[in-house]
Amino acid sequence: MIGFIFLFRRECHRFMKVLVQTVLTPLISATLYLLVFGVSLGSQVEIHGAQYLAFLVPGLMMMGLMNNAFQNSSSSLVSSKFTGDIEDLAVVPLTRSQIIWAMSLASVVRGAMVALTTLLVGEAFYYFKYQSFIYPEHPLWLMYFILVGGLVFGQMGLMAAFWAKTFDQLSAVSTFVILPLTYLGGVFMSIESLPEIWRKLSLINPLFYFINGLRYSVLGFSDVDVTHASVLALVFLVLMHFLARRVLSRVSFSRW
Repeated sequence: MIGFIFLFRRECHRFMKVLVQTVLTPLISATLYLLVFGVSLGSQVEIHGAQYLAFLVPGLMMMGLMNNAFQNSSSSLVSSKFTGDIEDLAVVPLTRSQIIWAMSLASVVRGAMVALTTLLVGEAFYYFKYQSFIYPEHPLWLMYFILVGGLVFGQMGLMAAFWAKTFDQLSAVSTFVILPLTYLGGVFMSIESLPEIWRKLSLINPLFYFINGLRYSVLGFSDVDVTHASVLALVFLVLMHFLARRVLSRVSFSRW
């Protein structure tokens, strides 16, 4: 247990040392999205009776959470492979599951920090424009989807980092897998506004359920039943953990 806590604290300390890069940079991106799409272009748009700015906030929260949870675990492992520090993981008294959970929980912390600061910025924009606040409708669901979403993408980042042989390969996973699924998962629009073929494709996108689960948590509505979304989110977590354990049992903890 001591080794688990040490690894978790080490991973948290690693990204806390560079908060400008790990939290401020994605926050600037979210601010620009809110300013351009939410404030400037979304003034006359309503979705499910809510202003588009409010609709956009939970989508950006989950987008920031997923990207940063993925980047936290993947960048940590890739850096360790480059410097040779990854060899230490092979000799520490930790099981494969403990390594996975320690690193993915640290990813949850970073992702949650980005998600909650994005919510605060969204609140500021919303108050400036409408003189009211966005009150999260279901705080427990909010914590659930932040936790499960961070764990899923933290473990996905672990697998990507062990698979990657170069920095470019890791970047390709983020660019060609995470990014398209995020934009097609309902961050910026409701699937009800999509053509039938794209609506059906969105329903098989796992990110769609995380994004809409968080949207229900904040706004009280989504494109999918929250119970359905929560069960599928848990299924994805179990699947990711199984795959991550399989990957870690087959790879070597050796430097590049």
